[in-house]
Amino acid sequence: MTGEYQHSLDNKGRLFIPAKLRDELGEVFFLTLSMDRCLCAYSAESWQALSEKVNAMPYVKQRKMRPLFAYAARCELDAQGRALIPQNLRDYAGFEKNVTVVGCNNHAELWSSELWSEVYAVETTPENIAAVMEELDF
Repeated sequence: MTGEYQHSLDNKGRLFIPAKLRDELGEVFFLTLSMDRCLCAYSAESWQALSEKVNAMPYVKQRKMRPLFAYAARCELDAQGRALIPQNLRDYAGFEKNVTVVGCNNHAELWSSELWSEVYAVETTPENIAAVMEELDF
């Protein structure tokens, strides 16, 4: 998934999912916590792959994955392309009103626009871009 999209939560906590990402996420997708202060959205297929990977782990390691599943939400798009973001996930990510949706390879990230501005400022420096390109052997 790629791109950056700015949207606002409505008064019911619903977020418009951009059409380009809706095609990749599907009508039903899964939303969970991230190690960053954002949420990760996975298509049903990507979520299944993640679940299978966790199932293959020893039980002790599976227990470490508990927060990803305990706080996950199955989201369905309404006719207007909106998904309800549960209150506990909105609280975790610090969502007030403005949300930035960012494509991130096999998933999308949902950020408080204020927090995303800070991350964006750090990640888009020429030095950081050069380091990323070096990691990719460019």
